[in-house]
Amino acid sequence: MLYGDFGKKTIVRRFAFGVISFLLCLATSQIAQAQTYVPVDGWSAVVNQRIAAFLNSTKVITERKVAVFDCDGTLFGQVPYYLADEALYAYGVATYEGKTDPLSKGKMDIINRLTHEDNTSEQYVQDRIDFLSGMTTEEVERMGVDCYHAKYQQKIYPQMRSLLANLKAYGFEIWVLSASPELLYQGFIHSALGIPKNHILGVKSVVRSDTVTGTLVLPIPQDEGKAEAVETFIKARPLFVGGNSRGDMEMMNTSVGLKLIVNPDNKKVEKGTAGGDMAGHTVYGYWSSKDNTVIVSCEDLPGQADRGQMAP
Repeated sequence: MLYGDFGKKTIVRRFAFGVISFLLCLATSQIAQAQTYVPVDGWSAVVNQRIAAFLNSTKVITERKVAVFDCDGTLFGQVPYYLADEALYAYGVATYEGKTDPLSKGKMDIINRLTHEDNTSEQYVQDRIDFLSGMTTEEVERMGVDCYHAKYQQKIYPQMRSLLANLKAYGFEIWVLSASPELLYQGFIHSALGIPKNHILGVKSVVRSDTVTGTLVLPIPQDEGKAEAVETFIKARPLFVGGNSRGDMEMMNTSVGLKLIVNPDNKKVEKGTAGGDMAGHTVYGYWSSKDNTVIVSCEDLPGQADRGQMAP
């Protein structure tokens, strides 16, 4: 009787061990299958091979795997204008144009300034936030969502959708870091690309009683501020960073793995202190000389822009 009980227990243990082993093998097989690179249509075999080799090399990494992307011009098109500017202009015209009350006149003054300012200046960043101040967080998010659906939902680059899917399959955290207002972009980027809202970072301002204020929160994610934002908010050295312009240089140089530059300009030579390490080079020329950098192209077609004088 005792031997019979022992034999039954042994059989049960062996059966349980077999089931566990099977489940572990199945899980391992599924993970291996999930971590298989799917080539991005529209990019060359050389580009796909470089990205695939990099991603496969990260399989052994057990700590956080972070990928950071610029937004306008990197994940979706910016021709002829940034979505942020389109959204502010359309909302301003619809809500304030032609009115004589102090609030409306003040908001339209901001719109008029934005049409003439350098869109890489700190004043431009401040004016965008000043235009949004006084609105609720929901109203700002809705403004961005409405503009996206009206003019930009066909401008998400399909190649970038595929790249993001590959990165997620390999266990990467996806982050977006933009010089556009954070609240304006979080809603539609989350909906369009499935990136958590708290991973979509941009220009922040203090929110008080669910109302946007004009007080900027540092660092401002522009030029070297993007690199500072990586350290301040993401708190990890990225393995993969993607951008498209001079303003992304410092952020891209935080990558300890691969860098991706989208549609880099090869006409404008960056100059002076504003050019930083890129001074004397075009964006294309700078990155084409760097190791661990992949240069790709995505078709950026003009959308249904109607901003009149708004500068790109």
